[in-house]
Amino acid sequence: MRRLAVLAFAVSLVGTPCLLASTSSDAPAGVSARRNQAVFDEVWQTVRDHFYDPGLHGLNWATIRARYAPEAAAADSEDALAVVINAVLAELHASHTELYTPAEPAYYELADIFAGVLRRRGLDRVFPGGKIIYPGIGIFTRPDAAGHIFVTGVIEDAPAQRAGLLVGDEIVAADDAPFRPVLSFRNKTGRPVVLSIRRHADGAVESVIVTPAELQPREMFLQGLRASARLIPTRNGLRVGYVHVWCYAGDAYQEALEQLLGEGVLENADALVLDLREGWGGAVPDYLDLFNARAPTMRVRDRNGRAWLDNVKWRRPAAMLVNERSRSGKEVLAYGFEKYRLGEVIGSRTSGAVLAATAFLMSNGDLLLLAVDDVHVDGERLEGTGVDPTIVVPFDFRYAAGRDPQLDRAIAVLSHD
Repeated sequence: MRRLAVLAFAVSLVGTPCLLASTSSDAPAGVSARRNQAVFDEVWQTVRDHFYDPGLHGLNWATIRARYAPEAAAADSEDALAVVINAVLAELHASHTELYTPAEPAYYELADIFAGVLRRRGLDRVFPGGKIIYPGIGIFTRPDAAGHIFVTGVIEDAPAQRAGLLVGDEIVAADDAPFRPVLSFRNKTGRPVVLSIRRHADGAVESVIVTPAELQPREMFLQGLRASARLIPTRNGLRVGYVHVWCYAGDAYQEALEQLLGEGVLENADALVLDLREGWGGAVPDYLDLFNARAPTMRVRDRNGRAWLDNVKWRRPAAMLVNERSRSGKEVLAYGFEKYRLGEVIGSRTSGAVLAATAFLMSNGDLLLLAVDDVHVDGERLEGTGVDPTIVVPFDFRYAAGRDPQLDRAIAVLSHD
């Protein structure tokens, strides 16, 4: 089940030589073509040998290779090569099967999620000492059909939130150059960067000054979870607790959630909103035991006076928020939460990305995420289908300017407002 880690996220070139690889090549054409071909063949062979379906979904894999190899050889940058390889992988129509480059935050987030297995697959070659960091501000972004880049998630207590960025902001530029989620902050950690944003569809472009930091994904997600926890007062006097689990790949996130509920900020909430939108999966079904009201919670104290709660349970009303970017292990939780009537699932249909995956580092440092196991949940296959909420609330995040109709609906449901 630990393969469900994504069933589902000053950097110096001395310390991390492959983190910020150039997206262009100055090598002679012949050398570049051979290098491209080597990476292309490496990905092709890894898929052939490890993809969960040995029949490769009925594809003639040799024919696929022959069709795309000339395009791969002709690619004039790392990004262009990744586009070709991802077109090959898309032929499989499988989730968790994609190539990531050091130009995107997901590369580092997945490397950190899969650090354990990658230590046996060349992690130290790419990240000396195994420390995975990148220069960033702690956001998730997504382009729309026109190619405009929008903020879809702002991780609490990360630089973007401290600077005032909001979900729905369109990022027009960074320091007057096209925005790149990693490269825009290269060699700029600790220094102000001017983001040009548009907050309203018909509004003027405005400036937001953000100070990028060296982000370590697991710590960022864990701190974001803790910092997201808050009590939201309602008009009828109830206090609705809210917490956002950005990544669920590891017990540390569940333990932090239990601490918040058992003796933290959310201890005295009258109801709970568990936000599983955006980010990464990794949750295992056992996490739903948090809502098993028929088991006791214990407080344990050792001889040195150190005390902790064990088997924390939530016995008050709860709702779960999901959207089309709730993936993998989070979808398993949403399925169980809904099927076993633990509360309302609110938002939009989940991703339908429920194949179990692992990660491989390619010889050029790129990261291949590959589906290696099929998964059925209570006999049902959620891959390609996802989970429909019990209460559907559409949310066009573009230019949301702080609005969140899905959260608003959850609060209304829990407070009977």
